[in-house]
Amino acid sequence: MTIWRPSSPSSPVFTRRRVLTAGLAAGVTVAAPGLAQASPLDPRGPLRAQGDPNFHPVRFRLPAPTGRKALGTTALHLIDRSREDPSMPSGQRELMISIWYPASADESAPLAKYMPERTAVAVDDAWTGDYGLALPTGSFDFANTETHARVDAPAQRLRHPVVLFSPGYQYSRFVNTAQVEDLASRGYVVVTLDHSHETPVEFPGGRFLPGAPQSEPTGPDDIRKALEIRTADARFVLDQLERIADGHTVDADGKQLPDGLAGTLDLRAIGMFGFALGGYTTANTMLEDRRIAAGLDLDGTLQDDRTKGPLGVVAERGLDRPFLLFGSAETQRTDPAKDGYDKSWASFWAAQRGGKLDLALARTKQKAFTDYQFVFSQLFHDIYGNDPIISSVMTALVGSAKPARSVLAQREYVAAFFGLTLRGRPSVLLRGDSPTFPEVRFRR
Repeated sequence: MTIWRPSSPSSPVFTRRRVLTAGLAAGVTVAAPGLAQASPLDPRGPLRAQGDPNFHPVRFRLPAPTGRKALGTTALHLIDRSREDPSMPSGQRELMISIWYPASADESAPLAKYMPERTAVAVDDAWTGDYGLALPTGSFDFANTETHARVDAPAQRLRHPVVLFSPGYQYSRFVNTAQVEDLASRGYVVVTLDHSHETPVEFPGGRFLPGAPQSEPTGPDDIRKALEIRTADARFVLDQLERIADGHTVDADGKQLPDGLAGTLDLRAIGMFGFALGGYTTANTMLEDRRIAAGLDLDGTLQDDRTKGPLGVVAERGLDRPFLLFGSAETQRTDPAKDGYDKSWASFWAAQRGGKLDLALARTKQKAFTDYQFVFSQLFHDIYGNDPIISSVMTALVGSAKPARSVLAQREYVAAFFGLTLRGRPSVLLRGDSPTFPEVRFRR
């Protein structure tokens, strides 16, 4: 594979390296979906030169799932006819969801791509555009990256607990695929949802809905409004899963489910987890909907603004069902005397009446709880080889934890939590700090 390598002060790699280095030295926050306030790294001139003969889009290798189940996935187009949305052709709220599930060992179906083409372009633009990583447009080849799941493969004919996933603000439902695939490989049906108008969404037939612009304010009022919409989305999806289990076709275009999938949904055992605002969405949905038996928050504050508040209702009231707070080293805080203290977690902990755990993952930043942790590592090594700049850039973006190790730790603790709460399977990992994963610490 051809790789960009520094060869002279005028080479494309040298220029990109210089821009990244300058940005890091100046304390620039590299922008991303959900970080509209970040300062840009200048992408002009040769930094965006598609004519660079050594340029190549990077396809990524997703970590292999650790479970024993073969995987299938299908996408569904849903319309919530109880909510108006004049911007949609139907005039009502429309959503896209993906269902990831244990499948029969049938290799005739094609492997699913990481993202639909137009969604992939929009996500790439968010990283390589005016607020990007000083890389040419098209660097992230998500549309040709393969997952481990086969499209519409027949389902394994056993009943499985169901877990919903809600992404971060402006983040695609696909950006936590590695975590989702791992849960499905261990015997869960995982339903991921895009929250329309926040993140780019591609509907059947090529209709494309852009996400919220990077410049859109994300103050307390906006976050509260998004939270309410997201909570309604999640509850609507639960309603549709019940209809699926009863034998109904829920897809707005009449698409049929993969063979056997409807019979695999064990709706007596439903969990939910989310990243960032998706974690807040998880807790708030549990507050409003008792169908969810357990929830998990990946580094999401439970208030409308981390520093200004106000506290979310769920942070004040707590829940009567199990909930896991899993934070990064940067943003998970329980001590008011320390920088970055998030009083919503402390309030929730005091009010929580169900089972509760508060974990921190050492040497990580918030985006380490998404696929970007290994995506960035692969991308930068493809471009810069083993240049020392990679360590600095990775630390600025996701922290200094080794991606493979961090992914494994997250997978094991998430699976242990849902194994206990949805299947009644105790795990030694949930009893306290473990020598197997010293990077995961019990805060309380």
